[in-house]
Parts: sequence; structure tokens; C-alpha cells
Amino acid sequence: MADSYRIGIIGVGLIGGSIARAARLQGVATEIIGFDSCSKNLLEALRLGVVDRIAESASAAAEQADLVVIAVPVGVTQTLFESLKPIWSDQVLYTDAGSTKLDVLAAARRCFGRVPENFVPGHPVAGAESSGVGAASDSLFVNKRVILTPHPDNDDAAVKKISAFWSALGGRVSLMDAAHHDAVLAATSHLPHVLAFALVHLLGCKDDQQEIFQYAAGGFRDFTRIASSDPRMWADICLANRDFILPLIEDLSRELREVSEIIKLDDNPEHLLHYFSDARKARQRFLDQLIT
Repeated sequence: MADSYRIGIIGVGLIGGSIARAARLQGVATEIIGFDSCSKNLLEALRLGVVDRIAESASAAAEQADLVVIAVPVGVTQTLFESLKPIWSDQVLYTDAGSTKLDVLAAARRCFGRVPENFVPGHPVAGAESSGVGAASDSLFVNKRVILTPHPDNDDAAVKKISAFWSALGGRVSLMDAAHHDAVLAATSHLPHVLAFALVHLLGCKDDQQEIFQYAAGGFRDFTRIASSDPRMWADICLANRDFILPLIEDLSRELREVSEIIKLDDNPEHLLHYFSDARKARQRFLDQLIT
């Protein structure tokens, strides 16, 4: 059974807003205080009842809470830690929802000289192509992976409490080393977003783009859906995790050259069929894991 908290949410967008809605629904929030750098989005959160009240700054939201959830683009984490440092309390639990973890830990060390024992890094592997508090849902995390990346200085009780909190929101909590998290997510999430953005950028620059998009079918829509995601957030993620993403882009470039050579030089359809069949089987293994 998870404890109930006065929750301060810094960044009341899709993820922060969904955390607020889910926490309220599941009875783990006695009060929700929100702050967002976008005043329009913050006022919308109040109007929609996503938060109970709003704070004038990130530090004000955190100072009034006993659980602080940081749900901002990872590129501003360092600045945010600096603003929270004067009011950081050993009596408060802190977690985040960033898609990269090594850079978050590094930002904490630069700010505090170490990673505070009551800060438990986390990443809910959930989202949507829509952004903003208007897209928030109280079921966003149900049966979705939530990865916590505890560090050696973490207090065990803090890790257990944050794990119980995410479980109460419906998440399937796993613990993982931060570097391993960033490597895995680079392959399964960050690279696919780069591909979607790159394909749409390629086609959007062509002279006949209007006709291309006019006749695009469901496959194009499904493959490029994630290119509708928040560009600022994904720019931050890709730059933060470039050490893992760039080698994967090189691997993909080699893979594209291989299939290009098969199409260009090989007249035997069985070779291309074998290539596609291997990929189809690999995807089926992924789908089987989802079922189990």
C-alpha cells in the first residue's frame, strides 16, 4: 500500500499532468501543487483540476510538498536542481520522469557534490504524440514499464517508497543501472524517434511533398506517428544521450547500405525475402514478450 503525499509537480505537461491525475484517482495525493514554466499551461492545469493550486516557482512548489516529481525536459535539469538546492529537504522524497538518466545523475552531482540519498531517478516508459496538460490521462501508466535507476547513495526506504508510488499509479516497476537504461532506451525509443523525424523531414523537403503526403497510407501514418512528439523534449533527449544514440545511427546506416545493395545488385528475390522474414520474426518475438 502506497503512502499518500502532498505532491509538488514541476512540469505539468503530458507526463506531469498524468502523474497528477493518476495520483488523485488512486488516492495517493492529499494535495497537488503544480508549477510549469509555461504560464498558459499551468493555468490550464488549474482550470482542468489537474492540480489543486499553482506555485509561482519550482522551488515554491517543492518547498510545500513532501513528494516532489520533476517532469521537465532533461536539458533543463541542471538549472532546476540549482533552483531547488536552497530549499532541498532531507524530509522530502524526490524523483524525476526524464527519459535519460546518466545526465540527470551527473547534473545532481554537479549541483550538490553528490546525488542526494532521497532523490530516486525514474523513467515512466509511457507517452503519446500529443503534449501539454490537456493530453494528460489518469491511465497513462497502467501496465506500462516504469524504470527506476537507484544510485549507490540512495536510501533504501526512499527507493521502496518511490517504487510503491509508481506501482500505485499502475506502473510495472523495474530497477536498472542508469547506464544500462540509457543504452536500452537509445535503441528502443530514442533511435525510433530520430528515424521518424528524419523520414518526415526528408519527405517534407521534397518539391512534391503535398502529393506525397496526400497519398500516404496507414503505414506512413503509423510509422511516423511519433514525429508528432514534442520537438524540444526530443532534442534534449537526443543530445543528452548522444553517446548511445550515435553508434546506433552508424549501425543503422550500415544496415541500410546492406539492404540497398541487396535491392540494387541481387536479382534473387529469396535473399530480400529472407532479410525481411528475419526482421518480421524479430518483431514477433517482441510482441510475444508483450503478451507474457
